[in-house]
Amino acid sequence: MNRLIPLLAAFALGATAAFVGERLTRADVAAAARIIGLDFEDAEIDSLLPNLEQRLEDFEELRTHEFPNELMPALVFHPFPRDFAWPEAKGKPEWGPAPEVRLPDDPDALAFYSVRELSELIRTRQITSEALTRFFLDRLKRYDDTLHFVVTLTEERALAAARRADAELAQGIWRGPLHGIPYGAKDLFAASGYPTTWGAMPYKDQVIDRDAAVIRRLDEAGAVLCAKLTLGALAWGDVWFGGRTRNPWAPEEGSSGSSAGSASAVAAGCLPFALGTETLGSIVSPSTVCGTTGLRPTFGRVSRDGAMALSWSMDKIGPICRSAEDCALVFSVLHGRDPADPATYEAPFTYDATRPLAGMRVGYEAAMRERDYPFRPYDSLALETLRHLGVELVPITLPELPPIRFILETEAAAAFDELTRSNRDTLLVRQIRNAWPNVFRA
Repeated sequence: MNRLIPLLAAFALGATAAFVGERLTRADVAAAARIIGLDFEDAEIDSLLPNLEQRLEDFEELRTHEFPNELMPALVFHPFPRDFAWPEAKGKPEWGPAPEVRLPDDPDALAFYSVRELSELIRTRQITSEALTRFFLDRLKRYDDTLHFVVTLTEERALAAARRADAELAQGIWRGPLHGIPYGAKDLFAASGYPTTWGAMPYKDQVIDRDAAVIRRLDEAGAVLCAKLTLGALAWGDVWFGGRTRNPWAPEEGSSGSSAGSASAVAAGCLPFALGTETLGSIVSPSTVCGTTGLRPTFGRVSRDGAMALSWSMDKIGPICRSAEDCALVFSVLHGRDPADPATYEAPFTYDATRPLAGMRVGYEAAMRERDYPFRPYDSLALETLRHLGVELVPITLPELPPIRFILETEAAAAFDELTRSNRDTLLVRQIRNAWPNVFRA
């Protein structure tokens, strides 16, 4: 049986329909076995053929049932060692004194104010959330023709939320540092009343009429959703059904991805912050290319409810900002357990802006200094900056792991099984070897 199961999997991956209603032959079994590195005697094949034929019928029956992308598996991944326990922690993040900030003489300078600075301008009534929201909506419209970072402007929703934030502040209600702050979300998060396209032509008109968990949490914090931003189709790269998202510093180049629009819009000063996701570099890579600060949290820290599933054991959600402190502000709102995502858990977040960096220990992979790779100059600069600030850099060596990237590719293929079987994968813009259609088929 231990050798029959992988053989069944080999038949299940794309070839099921071709065999249903037909008799399997020894040659069919031998070919499938060869793909997965098995070798059977003729007598063994004859013995297992009836089991295979029954399983193929089972697979065909299973595929008559629809499983929506948002349906999570019953088995839940938790990345922590056995008996792991978070340390006791009390209190809330310590943000330190509010910055002394005044409205600039040049309104365009607001584009690159930090979230904390904009928050203080709103809290002290130097600017309204509505005025700030209109300012960033105008910038999104002005630069989108060049940078291609917007899928859908959520202007009506944004202005209503901004006016609500201003009305609450007039009544003495301040929800916290994100009160009235405009932001954007990668267009794989559901937002009621607007399309959720996943950046892919087959889903261009898809409407998921509810808010993702992270959108709800930001709503509760008073933040203002201004736009649904581009992602490489189905969360790979920077090419989506509307073109290629560009790097604001070098518009002839792509922004990288897959959180393409989030990084590009924040880098261009078109939004104070944006939401991204990462399965394999999709926050880190565009943040590096576009010069933003991205936070890729540990798996399970932020609820994925209402977000497109690519890999149930690897998908993570985090903010893209222009500073580490702004990332901390946003993360403080996003994190926490959500019953709708069984992989989430409660854990402390005790950021302290008043703590000096000098003496803090930061680990880095020793191989970063020993080999060449595309982002090495940026990583080296980050390490030198930390060293200059007094941080103790501690080299570590990560263990050698077997090739396990196929876990991501297998989960992604399962998440989009119907897309592949329906042949709608041909509608995706990128049809090259290193793109999802080919990976799903393989």
